[in-house]
Amino acid sequence: MKHALDERHRNKDGEISHKHGNTTLGTLRKIYGKFFAAGHPETATLSEILLKLNETSLSQLRRDYETGHLAKKISKAT
Repeated sequence: MKHALDERHRNKDGEISHKHGNTTLGTLRKIYGKFFAAGHPETATLSEILLKLNETSLSQLRRDYETGHLAKKISKAT
């Protein structure tokens, strides 16, 4: 069962990266706060750092993506 859950998360991460991968961390920090993806430069793109995100940052992204809010929030922040 755990494998199935892990696979779903990887699939969601791939979808997020595909649809929003060119979004910069600077934009995402406008949405989630200055500590989102801490340790990475603001000019890095989501696709560059997605696999390195801590659980808190990744959970925020997944929640907004799954509820359909991520695109709206990115659009508003840019």
